Amino acid sequence: MTESDVVDHVIAALKRGEGGHIVTPNVDISRIVARDPEARRLVEDADLAVADGMPLVWAAKLLGTPIPGRITGADLIWSLSEAAAFYRYPVYLLGGPPGVATQAACNLIGRYPGLVVAGVDAPMLGFEDVPESYARVKDDVIATGPRLVFVGLGFPKQDRLIAALREDLPGTWFVGCGSAIAFAAGTVQRAPVWAQRSGLEWLFRLISEPGRLARRYLMDDLPYALRLLTVSLVRGLFS
Repeated sequence: MTESDVVDHVIAALKRGEGGHIVTPNVDISRIVARDPEARRLVEDADLAVADGMPLVWAAKLLGTPIPGRITGADLIWSLSEAAAFYRYPVYLLGGPPGVATQAACNLIGRYPGLVVAGVDAPMLGFEDVPESYARVKDDVIATGPRLVFVGLGFPKQDRLIAALREDLPGTWFVGCGSAIAFAAGTVQRAPVWAQRSGLEWLFRLISEPGRLARRYLMDDLPYALRLLTVSLVRGLFS
């Protein structure tokens, strides 16, 4: 699918009263899924999976099964919000440090004045391990009755929560969007478009947040990405 195809798919489903789950695998998520069966099920059980990472786009091409291109949670938060504003579907933003989701909501409304924000929340770190806090987060989302929920808590935490929320909100679409809420708020800067398109957004983010991302990107994700591309090339050549 293209990004516009995804938006059309979600809106068509919402018109029918049907909900769903969009997962946005990147190299880091793919690495986790490769070694964790429970995480793999979260991706496989989603209604839509889009490639949020140029190495996945390249790997698909090498395998001989090309996809239209990269679709990021950071882009979907804007395009889906635009559609939600047009159809007056209420949205909910869940994730980020205190105040970030509120700022993201303000920025989204500023661009799409018709957008209805049903609520925002910034759960405390480790909320999922405290039954009372976990229940409060769930209850707050359910009480507002949103039709579109952006959950930016990191994989697989965000997608575990989505799986639980879907039981109570079967007519709602959920997007596991990672850092998209922080990007929309402007508290984390996105890479320039040229870096996004050339597959160098990870390098921009590494330079911006070396303390938080160096180990993950350099020790874990980069070797995995190289193995992924190598295996995809070999399989593509001999398939």
